[in-house]
Amino acid sequence: MAAPAQTLAPRARRRWREPSILPGFPLALGWTLTWLGLIVLLPLTALVLRPWEVGLSGIWATLTEPRVLAALRLSFGVSLLAALVNAPLGLIVAWTLTRYDFPGRRLVDALVDLPFALPTAVAGIALTAIYAPTGPLGALFAQVGIKTAYSPTGVFIALLFIGLPFVVRSVQPVLQDVDREVEEAAQTLGATDFQRLVFVIMPAIAPALMSGVSLAFARAVGEYGSVIFIAGNMPMVSEIAPLLIVIKLEQYDYAGAATVGLAMIAIAFGALLAVNALQVVMSRRGRA
Repeated sequence: MAAPAQTLAPRARRRWREPSILPGFPLALGWTLTWLGLIVLLPLTALVLRPWEVGLSGIWATLTEPRVLAALRLSFGVSLLAALVNAPLGLIVAWTLTRYDFPGRRLVDALVDLPFALPTAVAGIALTAIYAPTGPLGALFAQVGIKTAYSPTGVFIALLFIGLPFVVRSVQPVLQDVDREVEEAAQTLGATDFQRLVFVIMPAIAPALMSGVSLAFARAVGEYGSVIFIAGNMPMVSEIAPLLIVIKLEQYDYAGAATVGLAMIAIAFGALLAVNALQVVMSRRGRA
């Protein structure tokens, strides 16, 4: 059994030394690492180093403040909830735009990208005008005892608004590439519509759907402009973590602001790593 292993290693080394079909790999890799270092790694390194000015005890004291814990809980909890709700909503929108031809389809398709192009502050003002207690939808919800604006519910509505396009645009091209013949074959074999959705379509689009959900979650965690207008920004109730960072910066507590930012990066990075690992597992099962 040792002989094949000894022959595989030189082959692997030879493949590594062989020139790529596309020229310019060293230059492209150099530019990639340089730009990633300047744009991503260097700022993140500064953010990691800044909190240590107050020591481990200062970092722990900042992270255990009730106001900080409440803001982190609200930001990540509502962001996760909005991303999960956007999964079926985005799938339905992508399915409708992909599988049906109806008047105004291109207009609806363009409206999906509106949260991308709309300034976040403008989105926050528009959502507040609609869902405020005196707004058209806010007044309706108030009649049944639901407070939308100036509450965590308002934060949820804003994060739904900005996260939906990520799910739709991640799933839509995959739905377009799903082979219709496979669905027709399943139908001829007696599969119901629900069975075709679960056993034929969902395995093909599951990685893209998870990618869209993770992008929506990542965007929602750091969202600021569209949230602060509708949230009410009440400490311990509807105050998000990005707003708390701004408040600490205005108070010249730079180490505290960096500590909250570092906590947000650590939690978000861990969540994205978990999602990527799950995507890899699902992709391998799909290929198997």
